[in-house]
Amino acid sequence: MSMPDPAANRPAEVGGLSTEEALLRIEAVLFASEAPVPLSLLKQVFDDVTPSQIKKWLDLLSAQQNSRAVELVETAQGYRFQVREQFAGLIAQLWPERPIKLSNALLETLAVIAYHQPVTRGDIEQIRGVSVNSQILRTLFDRQWIVESGVREVPGRPALLTTTRHFLNAFSLQSLALLPSLEQAREALSAFNDNMLLDEPAGATRQ
Repeated sequence: MSMPDPAANRPAEVGGLSTEEALLRIEAVLFASEAPVPLSLLKQVFDDVTPSQIKKWLDLLSAQQNSRAVELVETAQGYRFQVREQFAGLIAQLWPERPIKLSNALLETLAVIAYHQPVTRGDIEQIRGVSVNSQILRTLFDRQWIVESGVREVPGRPALLTTTRHFLNAFSLQSLALLPSLEQAREALSAFNDNMLLDEPAGATRQ
């Protein structure tokens, strides 16, 4: 009778690490980072491990969160842990200063830029039918959700506005190709608005 091989029960190793050890490393990095962690940065904590293998570990780590209040999401800037949307109300009760509302005018302006980019300020005003409050654009620039990406070669050479990777990251999108339909976007913006840190200027009106 042959003796069982002790190595048969050991976790498979990749790059000298067991799966459990690899997941612990990734988890530690993600929790320690204040921003989404790109795959290139995660690769630096491993020796001789391919990006495809790291993605497999990320999938396993994500699956481990299925029954937890925290989920692992991929954004345009990398991977991060975040509290599930169903607990947003609970968090708001404990920290009421956090979910300051974005104005409807700001959300509408952002949606126009996202779905029609590149656009000028004049384009936004034409689509929305009202003038654009300069404070709204300043807020979007401050949040790094939009940038100027050239000019339109017409008299006055107005700046062209586009969204950024920070915008994609804020809405947990990997690319613009994953933008939902406009109807779905309205619902997503409404839900997102419950968890944001921005506010419209005091006394501001819809513009």
